Amino acid sequence: MYRQVDDFLTEWSNASVGTIQVLKAVTDEKLEQSIVEGHSTLGWLGWHLAGAIGYFSYLAGLQVPMLRQEDPVPTTAAEIVAVYEKAANSVKEEVAKLSNEDLLEEVKGFDGPIARGALLRTLLNHQTHHRGQMTVLLRQAGLQVPGVMGPTKEMQK
Repeated sequence: MYRQVDDFLTEWSNASVGTIQVLKAVTDEKLEQSIVEGHSTLGWLGWHLAGAIGYFSYLAGLQVPMLRQEDPVPTTAAEIVAVYEKAANSVKEEVAKLSNEDLLEEVKGFDGPIARGALLRTLLNHQTHHRGQMTVLLRQAGLQVPGVMGPTKEMQK
């Protein structure tokens, strides 16, 4: 749980840069890459990350643009990157307006009331989870895996 706005902003800045690296590694030709037929694709996961920012932010009481559930996954990786970048920057701008006390305030969570700082931690955890799934799919697709949290196998050659 975040108790200091600056702590969240620092971690969000680093995490969102890493997510952008992963999203930029996806090519249009590989948007449909999944581990097996019928599972989440690289395109769906990227679009889910872009869209989830809006929903988590809504729950946290932040004014961040939301995607509609009926919005289809874009046909280009660049569009996913652009929407994600806009949403990620909006989170930074909105959270920067909060006080440390605001992080302790209870907001609507998935299972009931939750401290805003805990919900923001869940947003970061959610992003990290799906970003990890994407790195596996990038490798499976034969694409370069960026070194988000350290060098990858390909970087050590």
